Amino acid sequence: MDHDLDQALDAVGPRLRALRLQRGTTLADLSESTGISVSTLSRLETGDRRPALELLLPLARAYGVTLDELVDAPPTGDPRVHLRPVNRHGMTVIPLTRRSGGIQAFKMVLSPGGGREVPDPQSHEGYDWLYVLDGRLRLVLGEHDLVLAPGEAAEFDTRTPHWFGTADDRPVEILSLFGTQGERAHLRARPRRGQGRDEGSSA
Repeated sequence: MDHDLDQALDAVGPRLRALRLQRGTTLADLSESTGISVSTLSRLETGDRRPALELLLPLARAYGVTLDELVDAPPTGDPRVHLRPVNRHGMTVIPLTRRSGGIQAFKMVLSPGGGREVPDPQSHEGYDWLYVLDGRLRLVLGEHDLVLAPGEAAEFDTRTPHWFGTADDRPVEILSLFGTQGERAHLRARPRRGQGRDEGSSA
């Protein structure tokens, strides 16, 4: 039993880091919203600090997940999926997967006028796949500035500076598959002709 507990606690750090990267949150932002110091948050993510309840509770609230999800507790037999939306800067994020590690799935709803009108490209470890469900998505990726319509998808290494937001004055709904270690979705798509990417690129 002690061994199982140690394994569960050891997995908390990578799970916290994956959540933070997916939310696009910095350690400083997370520190401000939780009251936990940046150094403590960093040590939690690297496994140098043992996760305790008084630390996990504010983190669970900040990420909009349950404690069970943070520590990957075994399922209780309840087949319902309890979606807990997270709202931040005009973007609503709904986690669609419960397991830790591997590719994580999210539904995102971006609202115009939510503070994401001006591109501010960021980079971090990982690989992202975006599929537009409704509305028009503006994606700035490196030197490219693209607009994706419903049914179109893009995938990219998140170490490339990137930003995405609404392309017009309407909300946009997207599905995101994100892998922290560079896991790729099997489906690949390219932008439409003339949207800033060479037609000779792989797909």
